Amino acid sequence: MTRSTTTIPFSSLHFVDSYPSLHQVEDRLKKFLRTLRHQKQDGELAEGKMDDAKMSNFYDLINDADRKRITRRAMLYLDRLVASTGMAHLSKEHKAKLTPLRGGLPVSRIETEHEADEIAAALHTEMPWMARATEEVWHGLRASVRDELPGARFNPLVLVGPPGIGKSHWARRLAHHLAMPTTMIEATGEPAMFSLVGSQKGWGSASPGKLLQTVLSERHAGPLVVIDEVEKVGDVQSNKGSRHTLTDALLPLLERMSAQTWECPYFQVQLDMSWTNWVMTANSRAGLPEPLQSRCVVLDLPELTFAELSTYARHQAAKRTLAAPALDAVLEAIENTAASPKALNLRMVNRMLDRAEMHSKRSVLH
Repeated sequence: MTRSTTTIPFSSLHFVDSYPSLHQVEDRLKKFLRTLRHQKQDGELAEGKMDDAKMSNFYDLINDADRKRITRRAMLYLDRLVASTGMAHLSKEHKAKLTPLRGGLPVSRIETEHEADEIAAALHTEMPWMARATEEVWHGLRASVRDELPGARFNPLVLVGPPGIGKSHWARRLAHHLAMPTTMIEATGEPAMFSLVGSQKGWGSASPGKLLQTVLSERHAGPLVVIDEVEKVGDVQSNKGSRHTLTDALLPLLERMSAQTWECPYFQVQLDMSWTNWVMTANSRAGLPEPLQSRCVVLDLPELTFAELSTYARHQAAKRTLAAPALDAVLEAIENTAASPKALNLRMVNRMLDRAEMHSKRSVLH
């Protein structure tokens, strides 16, 4: 799916393909000084303040002291030129990795409130039980249009609900409808802070985080970041005893103002991450840090009903072009386990659909 985009600067980096050499800068300064003094000589000659006998040769118009001053100024100019790029501290390899930022990057834009309505309607049709989350995003998208923002944004979300109700799947479908690249962070499966934002050089496995890697690889300044089981994330201790938490990394990114000048720990350059959108999932509010809750819209979502699971099965069967007898078998299996709602979720329904699809495509022996 494609949508309208707006290109934003994203960084203040200044990409320079090549710098003049010290010798080239010195030559320009020497030529300028000689020309200036030659013009002064000609003026004094015309005014009768100097005669031809005292005229200096063009190349003798600067002396050794001038040359030393020119060298110092040329070195200072080159230092300031390199510093003005914002990449003086980076190696050639790291500068090359940041070249996708040249000229700015696009963000997905919603052009009309009707377009926002269509996105919300499509999401609601697919997953009606996620209505509260869809409605929150819908309001954000309509506000983006009314405020004439260059890109689509909505408040950071924390979706709290039992496993298997489709929280992460809903986020991926949202990214699809918004034409935004997605990056997934498993809060329990890795040092989540470093996975998200990267780590400074000096750590054993230093690298940029998934957030910036997605921006660079997709060449898009507004990805959707999905963090699963955010309530279970732990701390990371450095060998010097300092503490590193996912919450510490998230807070400046969730605030639009601070996200505009976010500094990448790995490349140590400032980037505009304010167009990143956030969806976090949790199985319960227990363990959710208060600073995180205060910066997000936290939505409590119920378990799925038998009717909702059946509706989902029918929708997925239509997408898979599953035969009617196969769908009937899946619906019967859902009905048979409806008395134990704890045992039913989207993952189980998807597995039922997978088995039904596999059996319907299996060759018949004669």
